[in-house]
Amino acid sequence: MVPQKDLAVYGYGSVAWKDRMEEWKRKQTEKFEVVKHDGDSSFGDDAEIPMMDEGRQPLSRKVPIKSSKINPYRMLIILRLVILGLFFHYRIRHPVKDAYALWLASVICEIWFAVSWVLDQFPKWYPIERETYLDRLSLRYEKEGKPSELAGVDVFVSTVDPLKEPPLITANTVLSILAVDYPVDRVACYVSDDGAAMLTFEALSETAEFARKWVPFCKKYSIEPRAPEWYFCHKMDYLKNKVHPAFVRERRAMKRDYEEFKVKINALVATAQKVPEEGWTMQDGTPWPGNNVRDHPGMIQVFLGNNGVLDVEDHELPRLVYVSREKRPGFDHHKKAGAMNSLIRVSAVLSNAPYLLNVDCDHYINNSKALREAMCFMMDPQSGKKICYVQFPQRFDGIDRHDRYSNRNVVFFDINMKGLDGLQGPIYVGTGCVFRRQALYGYDAPKKKKAPRMTCNCWPKWCCFCCGVRKNRKTKTVDNNKKKKNREASKQIHALENIEEGANNNVKSPEATQLKLEKKYGQSPVFIASAGMENGGLARDASPASLLREAIQVISCGYEDKTEWGKEIGWIYGSVTEDILTGFKMHSHGWRSVYCTPKIPAFKGSAPINLSDRLHQVLRWALGSVEIFMSRHCPIWYGYGGGLKGLERLSYINSVVYPWTSIPLLVYCSLPAICLLTGKFIVPEISNYASILFMSLFASIAVTGILEMQWSGVGIHDWWRNEQFWVIGGVSSHLFALFQGLLKVLAGVNTNFTVTSKAADDGEFSELYIFKWTSLLIPPTTLFIINVIGVVVGISDAISNGYDSWGPLFGRLFFALWVILHLYPFLKGLLGKQDRMPTIILVWSILLASILTLLWVRVNPFVGKDGPVLEICGLDCL
Repeated sequence: MVPQKDLAVYGYGSVAWKDRMEEWKRKQTEKFEVVKHDGDSSFGDDAEIPMMDEGRQPLSRKVPIKSSKINPYRMLIILRLVILGLFFHYRIRHPVKDAYALWLASVICEIWFAVSWVLDQFPKWYPIERETYLDRLSLRYEKEGKPSELAGVDVFVSTVDPLKEPPLITANTVLSILAVDYPVDRVACYVSDDGAAMLTFEALSETAEFARKWVPFCKKYSIEPRAPEWYFCHKMDYLKNKVHPAFVRERRAMKRDYEEFKVKINALVATAQKVPEEGWTMQDGTPWPGNNVRDHPGMIQVFLGNNGVLDVEDHELPRLVYVSREKRPGFDHHKKAGAMNSLIRVSAVLSNAPYLLNVDCDHYINNSKALREAMCFMMDPQSGKKICYVQFPQRFDGIDRHDRYSNRNVVFFDINMKGLDGLQGPIYVGTGCVFRRQALYGYDAPKKKKAPRMTCNCWPKWCCFCCGVRKNRKTKTVDNNKKKKNREASKQIHALENIEEGANNNVKSPEATQLKLEKKYGQSPVFIASAGMENGGLARDASPASLLREAIQVISCGYEDKTEWGKEIGWIYGSVTEDILTGFKMHSHGWRSVYCTPKIPAFKGSAPINLSDRLHQVLRWALGSVEIFMSRHCPIWYGYGGGLKGLERLSYINSVVYPWTSIPLLVYCSLPAICLLTGKFIVPEISNYASILFMSLFASIAVTGILEMQWSGVGIHDWWRNEQFWVIGGVSSHLFALFQGLLKVLAGVNTNFTVTSKAADDGEFSELYIFKWTSLLIPPTTLFIINVIGVVVGISDAISNGYDSWGPLFGRLFFALWVILHLYPFLKGLLGKQDRMPTIILVWSILLASILTLLWVRVNPFVGKDGPVLEICGLDCL
């Protein structure tokens, strides 16, 4: 500020300021070099300076719900708890003496419903939303003139039966993956064919050939979505924002090529309908190895990537690998979880990307930047290290606008999952999820280093209090150092449960360490070496042929014997819903997950829109929850002392307890009909206080739903459909799953779940009206009929008995109409397009309803053993 001042006056400095500033500027320029995209010539040199600072910023941020929306919601939850307490105080203190059994059953059911509500409600206490910054990701990891530093991603696609999961749908999913907006050398697609079908193999070969044309077309014109079936069927102005003169011509040519591709795929499907007696044969005359689905060797075929196959514009394509694991009689192959673990090992040997994405064969990438969205969380230098997976919501195509069976599941994905994201993260839902490979290997989450505490120097050393504190701190420091050494010694060998075992053996020979690793990962030195690479990558001296031989070995049947696969590593075995169990194990290790909801849905899939398939899907989910509840991994008693937070545990408990709600729900839905048929009720004569209490309870339930819809953006139609299907699924699928799960766990009776059919394009909502017989339809239909009969009997009785009987009838009628309204979509599903109920359902339901009604009239427990009490009316009839 004073130029004429002598520099010596300032004293002695650490460095020369001028040289230091110039060196700092040079490093900043090299470190935060700006990516110049083609066509972005509007920015001059001055515009690059703030962009350099932009590259230092976090790649994502939390967006809390506005306090004006969330605070009334929380206050109402507390108020509802108070009302529930007063309600149960009144219900228990006022039994119905002339209908004690009905009163007792209703109170037990209501208590269970209240507990279930608490388990569902409190994990939604801290809902949040998130934003990502894709431009900052590019600034940080994609610098001009240098190779991309974005991490590699291995994508897993799983399929079983090509007749239930059409190859055309799988092909569209694969094409959307190959055309994703991500560096081609950082993407590898692995397709698991657990049915060893030659149809899937041939369809994938045709897909690889068509990808040579489709991928460059998508990237050249920034096509969205990049699944050709859905791109060409969208009714939109495809000329919007497309000014390139060649676009229209190339689009028409591409559509013709895709129609030819569909003809080839459909011809393969038609050929596969008639299997030759001797089985399929390949071009060289040898039998197809997968002719026997339950007994065949492992198969791996690399269609694209690292073999000289380029697209039509001579650009490299992502790797595409077909995998069918070995199957032999006498081995438990663990269904989808076993197939996914095979893909983990194959991908570790062939590409070993540090991140994995798994999608179902019918879930295509709808947003080409989906992988970049996930990397904004995974590769964030500040918070990414503790994230085990990034879960995307499931969105669906091909569902009618009424969504009568709540296929979209909007309440779960837009309310429950956002609530969990504010805790320790959302649960894993089985598809559309990007994993950190190290988290799947059973490693603990990295511990956050705490800042050193300030020491107390304000008192003399002889002060007892201060000395005591110093001694305690010294002891704690020594203990912490010991624990840290033990944890580091066992980091590469043990999961959370095995830390103490490794603490007793700090010094080990290389042979003992290798033996320990083989017991954990299996006897593959290549895979063991890859498991220790946190950032992924392969050995430089490995040849493709040797890696392929090693990949065949790691998918053999006996590879997982006496290892920790399915126990502590990979997808966890023990339930048909391996997704909940796998996510729960990772959260128990201290990891956290993230819920990513981009404006353009990252993935879209097809849902089973007809009633029978929907109920079977819910049955499989509920059966898996029952299996977890009856296993050692039940969140009620497993994982204490780990890294699982309290409210997160409540959400997992709710995810495995909800099938048990089917029993009280079935009883509660039967009570209205019983009350109408007998003239009794579950509550005594209602006083003014009781009226206020009941009205307050109903109002709090309604307002809670309204406030949830307000902060989440869920519409009332979706909310009501969710409420209806909660009753429909509860009295059918959940009930059957509960009994099947108990039979499986206690009696060893195994139940095989069926793969949900993925419909091809056979007309809009064509499958909505298809009826498929299943015993799951009987309980809801029976409930509907007996409640309708109860309403008719109750109204008839009121008409015959006069004006005074209408007052008590209103409570019973309201109760019965509540059940009928919730079952209305189920009735629509039974009637179908022709407004006609299938005969078998009608006969069985009427038969059961008649038997129950006649049995009740015959028994009539509310009439005394000595017969009805007769009183003199007081009128002289003579």
